[in-house]
Amino acid sequence: MEKANRSMTEPVRQLLSDKAWARWTALALVASMMLFAYMFVDVMSPLQSLVQTQRGWSPDAFGYYAGAEYILNVFGFLILAGIILDKMGVRFTGTLSASLMVGGAFIKLYALTNAFEGTALEVWLSSWWTAMPGSAKLAALGFMIFGCGCEMAGITVSKTLAKWFEGKEMALAMGLEMAIARIGVFAIFSISPRLADWGGTPSVVTPVAFCACLLCVGLLCFIVFTFMDSKLDREMGASKVAEAESDEEFKLSDVGAIFSSKLFWIIAMLCVLYYSAIFPFQRYAANMLQCNLGITETQASDIFRWFPIGAACLTPFLGWFLDNKGKGASMLICGAILMIVCHLTFAFLVPATKSELLTYSAIVVLGISFSLVPAALWPSVPKVMDKRFLGSAYSLIFWVQNIGLAFVPIIIGKVLTASNPGVTDPMKYDYTAPMCVFASLGVLALIFGLILKAMDARHHYGLEKPNIVKDYEEMRIDGEA
Repeated sequence: MEKANRSMTEPVRQLLSDKAWARWTALALVASMMLFAYMFVDVMSPLQSLVQTQRGWSPDAFGYYAGAEYILNVFGFLILAGIILDKMGVRFTGTLSASLMVGGAFIKLYALTNAFEGTALEVWLSSWWTAMPGSAKLAALGFMIFGCGCEMAGITVSKTLAKWFEGKEMALAMGLEMAIARIGVFAIFSISPRLADWGGTPSVVTPVAFCACLLCVGLLCFIVFTFMDSKLDREMGASKVAEAESDEEFKLSDVGAIFSSKLFWIIAMLCVLYYSAIFPFQRYAANMLQCNLGITETQASDIFRWFPIGAACLTPFLGWFLDNKGKGASMLICGAILMIVCHLTFAFLVPATKSELLTYSAIVVLGISFSLVPAALWPSVPKVMDKRFLGSAYSLIFWVQNIGLAFVPIIIGKVLTASNPGVTDPMKYDYTAPMCVFASLGVLALIFGLILKAMDARHHYGLEKPNIVKDYEEMRIDGEA
C-alpha cells in the first residue's frame, strides 16, 4: 500500500522515447538508412533492357541477379541475423547491416564498370558455372552481400520501432518508415533511367554509383541514431553488453519454439506469398510496360513510379487507423484481393487495350494493396510473439520471405524465356504467363489471410484491435511500482 501511494506522489520518470521529438527523430534516422537501401535495391529495375543490350544479360541472367539479393539469407544468414539482433542489440546489428550494404554495393558497382571488363576475374567468372556474363555473376555476388545487410537492417528497424514506440504510435511509425522507403522506389524509378542517359552515352554505372554513395550517407545516419539509443538504454537500465528488453535472456532453443508455432507459419506464408508477388514484379515491371505499351524505358519508369507513391501516401494513414481502430486482419485480406485484380489486369487487359489510363489505374490500386498489407502485417507480429525473441521472430519471417524473393525472380526469368521462344528483342516479350504466376501467388496469400482472420476470431490475438493502449502510462507506472 505504501509503495502504491508513493508511486502516486513521486514524479514519473520520463524516458527519451517518451519525448515526441526524440522518438520521431530516431524514426527519421533509421528510415533514412532504409530509404537509401530501397533506392539501391531497384536502381537497375528500370534498366533491364539496357543491361541486356549493353552487357549481354539475358532474362535468365537478370533473374539470377535479381534473386541473388536473397540467396545467402535463405541459406541461414537471416536466422543468424535475428540471433545477433537479440544477443547484441539494435545498435551493433544496425551498424553491421549498413556496413554490409555499403560493401556489397561497391562490389556490384565495380562489376558494372569498364575497369572490370577484360580482367582475368571477368574472364574466369564468364567461363565458370553457367553461361552468364562475368559482370552479372560479380554483380550478383555484390547484391548477395548487400542483401544480407538490407534484410538484417529490415528486422533491426522493425525491432527498433517496436522498442521506441511501445504503447504509442507503433503502427503509424512503422507505416511512416515504410512510406519513406516507398518514396525511395518512386525516386529511383524517376531518376535511374535519366542518370543512365546522363552524359550522352547510356550507362548503368552512373545510377548505381549514385545510390552506392547514398548508402554511405545512410550508414552515417544510423551511427548518429546509436548515440540516441545508447542514452535510452541507460535510462531504461539496460545492460552494457546488450539491450535487455525482457527479464529472460534469448536462447537458441527459442528458434525451435518459434518454428513450432502454427500462427508463425501462417503469418510467414502470408508474408512470403504476398511479397513474392510484389518485389520480384518490381524488377520486371518497367520492361513489362515497355512490351505491353510499346514505350521507352524512361516512359515505362515514369508510369510505374506511381506504384510506390500510392503506398507511401496511404501507409501512414492506415498505420494511424490501425493504432486507433484496428482491423489489421481484414486489411491483409483486402490487400491480397486488390493485388490479384491488378496482376490479372496487367496479364490480359493492358496488352489487349494498350490503355495508359487503365495501366495507371492498376498501378495506383496495386499501391493501395501494398499499403494495406505491410501496414497491417508488421505491427501484428509483436501482438503474437514474445518480446524476448521478437528480433528472431522477425528474422525468421523475413527468412521465409527471402526464400520466395530469391527463387521467384529466377522462376519468372525462366517462365519469360520459355513463353517467348526465339525472342531476343527486349521490347517484344509477352508477359502474360509471368503475370499469371504473380496473380496465383496472390490467390494463395488470400487463403492464408482468411485463415489468419479465422484464427484471430477464435483465439483473440488482438489482430483486429487497436495498437494504442490508452492506459499505457498507468501500466508502466504500476510496473515500476
